[in-house]
This record gives sequence, structure tokens and C-alpha cells, in this order.
Amino acid sequence: MSDTLQKHLLVALTGMPPAPLCVALSGGPDSTALLHALAHMPQARTRGLRALHVDHGLHADSSAWAEHCRTFCSALDISCDVLPVQVQRGSGLGLEAAAREVRHAALASELGNGELLLFAHHRDDQVETVLLKLLRGAGPDGLGGMRVLRPFGRGQLWRPLLELSRQQLHDYVAAHQLDCLDDPSNADTRLARNRLRHEILPQLAHYWPQASDSILHSAALSRAAADTLRSQWLLAFATLRDPASGSLDASGWLALAPALREPLLDHWLHARGRSAPTTAQRRQIEQQCLARAGRLPCVRWDDTELHIWKDRLWSLPAANEIVEDWCADWHGEPLALPDGGELSLDDPGARLAQPLRVQLRRGGERIKPEGNPHTRELRDLFQQARLPPWQRQACPMIHADRELVAVADRWISARGAALFRQAGARPLWRPGR
Repeated sequence: MSDTLQKHLLVALTGMPPAPLCVALSGGPDSTALLHALAHMPQARTRGLRALHVDHGLHADSSAWAEHCRTFCSALDISCDVLPVQVQRGSGLGLEAAAREVRHAALASELGNGELLLFAHHRDDQVETVLLKLLRGAGPDGLGGMRVLRPFGRGQLWRPLLELSRQQLHDYVAAHQLDCLDDPSNADTRLARNRLRHEILPQLAHYWPQASDSILHSAALSRAAADTLRSQWLLAFATLRDPASGSLDASGWLALAPALREPLLDHWLHARGRSAPTTAQRRQIEQQCLARAGRLPCVRWDDTELHIWKDRLWSLPAANEIVEDWCADWHGEPLALPDGGELSLDDPGARLAQPLRVQLRRGGERIKPEGNPHTRELRDLFQQARLPPWQRQACPMIHADRELVAVADRWISARGAALFRQAGARPLWRPGR
């Protein structure tokens, strides 16, 4: 049984391009078996085989686990880099999901051009994943389970063990007497996956011995259906998305069949670094797309805000809390704004002859732009310029002696223009969202 893994990997490697290999090593039995087997294969070593271990810092022994991985790799003469990360508790994602996000971000940032990052997910993991997706109301793409290969960072994520069982990997570990880590959280049935693994699946197998085979067969059918649908919604995506703003045509999106609408929305959100909504939040988005003119609907979840404005969908990171009475003196140096944006001069070396006062909008502001015979209300200027509502609150108001002389880099009074000409530079505003 111990050579089953190496034979499987040899066949898998033969079908892959000659890219460098990197194993995501947790130190548990699965990734330990994967790395050990590859380390004893010349076909893998010639590809510059290496390992990455993510130290989440969530357990008191996490530093010892990192050292274990270093020692294990050293004995194999394999390079191992440890990536310490911080998992944000209370982010709304749940601890499992939050840890997965920072882990994937850390691994992606370390991956080289074209490099293959190998995960040790196996057949049993796939069964668990499909069932969890089903319980969360996923469509064909989610029910298709984990993909064998997908883009990741500057390379690709590869799961070469999805056809092997957990028991086959553990048999390999036993046959080679490999020292593995035992993360106690894997036995915590308060976590959904563990509850499924230790309590639900054994019961399913008892009453339906073929359950895993049937689940994986359905997953394969769902993956085929999802891939067929993908070709259709990608065509729609190219039409509905505005490349300049990154926004999506709300009416056109809503007119799509649900089988196309849902994966298209997820694809758009993920491409912009945002997370996907729940089923209830999707229904809320659809309802808000039908809101009457003049309203500014916004649906929020986790790290994401989805705004509906000008009949388009706009996805943004969740807003920082903005203190309305925020203000700062500005000499022309890069100035951090409360929304995460920045105000600077278009000449980095230029400075203002006198400090100007920068604050946020407080209502009722008026300005007479240089060359314009009329003093204009800021509300009207924002509307005419089609400035998104979420940017108006954080737009920097620039004052000289309590007189509004510039609204970011959009409108500048005659006095403001003179001050900036004296400095030899103009204001430059980078909104945070």
C-alpha cells in the first residue's frame, strides 16, 4: 500500500507542465505524506520542490508546529519557509473562514511565476466539501466541489490527491513511520467540517455504504454543468461589466436566469477581492435592484458593501468609521484620509507656502470655481459630476483662513488656484473606495 501514493503522483506529474513545485505543509498526516512522497521522487526534485508552512498563531504550540515542519523538511533536504499570519477574530467570517483567507493570501503572495502550489486535499475532503456546500445552498459550481487545478497568485493551485482516500495517505504515513502533528482543533465537533466528519458521515456510511461514491458522482455531474454554464455567463459578464469603473449593469444582471446570475455575481465580486453573499443577501440585492429612482440602496456583509447607483452594481470594501469632525493641517505632503484614501500634490517634492486646513464635508458648502461666474452649491456639483455617493462623505474640503478654496482635485477657486500655482503643483485626490 505504501507505494500507491508515489505511483499516483508519478502519473499526475506526467500530465502536468514542467513547472516548479511547492507543497503547502501543515505538518498533519496528509500534507506530510504528500511532501515525503514527492521528496523521494527525482521527477519532483528536479522541479525545485519546496514547502511553505503558515503559522496562524491561534494555538499555544503553533511556533513548535512551525519548528517541526522546518525540522521535517531539513531531514528531507527540502527548503521550508514559515509564513506567520494574524487571523482577525470577530471579522464576521467565522474563525475557520478567516484563517483560510489569511492562509491563502499568505501562500499566494509567496508563490513564484507559474509555480504549482500543491494541497493535500483527498477524496474524503472532497465528500465533506460537497456536503457542506449542499447544506449552504450552493449551486452547480459549489456542488462540483474543489477543482483539481485553478489559478492562484502568480501560479496555480493543484490538488493531485483528490482520487485517493484519507486511509491511503495514513497507510503511507504508517508504512514510513513519519512523525506528524496532531492539531486538537481537528477533533472539535463545534466546527462544521469536524461535526460532519466525525458524526454525520459515519452514520451515512452505515446506512448507505455507497454514499461517498454517489456524492462524488453527483459532484462530477455538477462540475460538468457548472463548466457549461460558465461559458454562457462569461459572455454576459463581458457585456454587463464596465471596464472603466468595474461596475455591473444592474438591470442586465437581474434579467439573467438564476443559473447564470448567481455565478456571474460571485465571479465579479471575487475578481474585485470581495466575498460572496449568502442566499438571503442575494435575494436582498435582487429586490434592491428594483428600488424606485432616487434611492441609494446598499447591501452589506462581512468585508463587502454592494451599492446600487445609476442602475449599476458597485462592490466596495466595508467602510471605515469616519469621524465627521476630522480635520488636519496640510502643507502638501501625502495626507492620509479617514476612508483610507490620500490627498497629495501632483509634484511629490512641492510644498505649499502656507498650511491649508483639510476637513470633511459638513453640509451647505459652496464654492466659486476659477473661471466660473457663479458660486455653486457642492451638492449640485457632486450630482452633475456623477460623483458616487460613498465618495462624497470622505471628499476632502480644503480651506484657507476658513474659506473653501478647493474640493479635492475636482473644483478649485481663484484663490485656491493662486495658492497651488505658487507651490508649482495641483492637488491630487485618491479616494479610499
